[in-house]
Amino acid sequence: MSQQLTPLKGSHVNVAMMTSGGLAPCLSASIAQLVKAWMAALRQGDITGLTFRFYFLGYKGLLTGDSFTLPIDDTLETKIEALNSLGGSPIGNSRVKLTNVQDCIKRGYCKEGETPLEVAAQQLLKDEIHVLHTIGGDDTNTQAAQLSDYLMEKHSGKVIVIGMPKTIDNDVYPIKQTFGAQTAAEQGALFFENVVNECSASPRMLILHECMGRDSGYLTAATALEYRKRLAAQRDLFGLPQFPYATQAARDVHAIWIPELKLDLLAEGARLRSIMDKTGCVNVFFGEGTGVQEIVADMTSRGEEVPRDAFGHVALAKVNPGQYFSKHLAEAVGAEKTLVQKSGYFARSAAANAFDVDLIGQCAVEGVRSAIESGVPGCMGQDEDMEGYPVRAIEFDRIKGHKPFDMSQMWFQQMLKEIGQM
Repeated sequence: MSQQLTPLKGSHVNVAMMTSGGLAPCLSASIAQLVKAWMAALRQGDITGLTFRFYFLGYKGLLTGDSFTLPIDDTLETKIEALNSLGGSPIGNSRVKLTNVQDCIKRGYCKEGETPLEVAAQQLLKDEIHVLHTIGGDDTNTQAAQLSDYLMEKHSGKVIVIGMPKTIDNDVYPIKQTFGAQTAAEQGALFFENVVNECSASPRMLILHECMGRDSGYLTAATALEYRKRLAAQRDLFGLPQFPYATQAARDVHAIWIPELKLDLLAEGARLRSIMDKTGCVNVFFGEGTGVQEIVADMTSRGEEVPRDAFGHVALAKVNPGQYFSKHLAEAVGAEKTLVQKSGYFARSAAANAFDVDLIGQCAVEGVRSAIESGVPGCMGQDEDMEGYPVRAIEFDRIKGHKPFDMSQMWFQQMLKEIGQM
């Protein structure tokens, strides 16, 4: 639905923010950059006054009215810079689906007979909010779209909803690069740079590095790329081939398994067995969603209940692809010891890097401009369907999750060739 509300130029603006969904290295920085962008608009005279309100714990705080206002003074812009170096969210997150009425009632966020969308709308109206910034992934922003449509239909669009696209999976249509994904890849590489030393802890060691990514292999592929960059920078360490576990061959990535790539476990097992015989170890990077369909099918065929969350997603922690792979691959490669290490929480809880802070800043500035000058709601991001990928308020009805990783990209194809996987 294409929407345009009343522009805010020349008025006092009450701005609210909330962070929602899983963590990503951008939540704190998004708040910092949005505060700075709004303060700049005030300083430049685009608006006459400004109030900041923050809802605790995502949509939960919005439903329960749990919030606070942030005092504005001459020191705020300087103080808020500290959030650029902070991981996590300073106001907390939750996973709440506004359209899942029974779940919201069960958790005490609204009462019997109430609808979460109306409760949220009434809270925004009570707090006299003009602009709501929802900072989260595809679930958060599809909920923001529902709320935006509801406000337009039932309450004459009195609140402009501006989303900020957070997800380390980089799997949101039609956004070229989501906040936090590049930082998470760097952090996952740093994580594995230490874990790979375990290759020397036991004969015939199999290391399985599990990266986050339910449906998209982006983070797994990007993490492997960043790790191999770090490995290449350590060439001085590889001058003594007499030390077998200090070689590049032993510490390289030997396989990259992602949901989009058809996995022939028998063929991969044979290929990796040869590497194990030569190097004494095998290092596999795999996405947490890899093989899930096959595992779910196996559970269903045996009459087992498939665990799911409030959004209907398979609960990956309970399905456990890592355990499945460790059992079957260990046998195939003849591993004497298997180690499964997950970098997800380490990577997603980091502070945003310079790349992401810059991207967030661009989106914050454009989001504030869009709200002030045109009153257009949407999710900020680089619109990959438009020439040059301009940063703009992308129409909410175009925002969708589960965008697959583009395996045809040259850097990914080249990496697969270099590690012998194709």
